[in-house]
Amino acid sequence: MNGVREAARDGRGRSTAVCALIGAAVMAAVDEIVFHQILAWHHFYDRSTTAVGLLSDGLLHTAELLALVAGFFLFADLRRRRDLSPPHAWAGFLLGLGGFQLFDGLVDHKVLRVHQIRYGVDLAPYDRAWNAGGLVLLVLGGVLAVMANRRSRGGPAS
Repeated sequence: MNGVREAARDGRGRSTAVCALIGAAVMAAVDEIVFHQILAWHHFYDRSTTAVGLLSDGLLHTAELLALVAGFFLFADLRRRRDLSPPHAWAGFLLGLGGFQLFDGLVDHKVLRVHQIRYGVDLAPYDRAWNAGGLVLLVLGGVLAVMANRRSRGGPAS
């Protein structure tokens, strides 16, 4: 428990959390721009009219922009206080990217069924690629987080 308090005090935990927020917002932006707008494969909510689908995309875009702006304000505050831990920040960024992608692939696509990656095709390859990509990003973020924690404690990774 003492390590948790120490991490919060020196900015390691905040660096991870703030950059996870930024990572999730960036992945939401990539999803929105590439799959919703450029490829036009789906809207955020596809179980209604096209107008509702476009409205849901606009709300997703608004939430993603608010998260991005808030994340960068918090990031700037970490830098101003000289509390930014770059290794923890990179770990958090990858955790945010992967966390959003896996949440979208499992919860939005499969549990809530608000939309699918694509329609009129066999979804299995798309689902595997989307969820595997999210899992890879999460694992990379987790590995970086462990390495950053070891390095900050003076462990084997230092």
